[in-house]
Amino acid sequence: MSNPVFDRIQADIDANPVVLYMKGTPVFPQCGFSARVVQILSHVGVPFKGVNVLEDMEIREGIKAFANWPTIPQLYVKGEFVGGCDIVTEMFQAGELETMLAEKGVMPKTTA
Repeated sequence: MSNPVFDRIQADIDANPVVLYMKGTPVFPQCGFSARVVQILSHVGVPFKGVNVLEDMEIREGIKAFANWPTIPQLYVKGEFVGGCDIVTEMFQAGELETMLAEKGVMPKTTA
């Protein structure tokens, strides 16, 4: 059985190497957890698409079922669910986030 909300989420994830489902926008996050993940992604310099779940109730509820993950934000890299704020923060602090992003080929090239 097809789920149109899941289809929209999958299309977004397929079309963008890094997608963050969040409350608010990357420029104006509307929750602290979303803001923290935006800060981390901006800090590591990886471009991403922000999807504001507050603008679309179907996506807001659908994304939780899609990943079987109850909270927002949710980060996807190359179609793979990475995690929410706590997981992204822990990966960043441990240096694992940049490694994973580099392995998936989404980190910008450094000039060092």
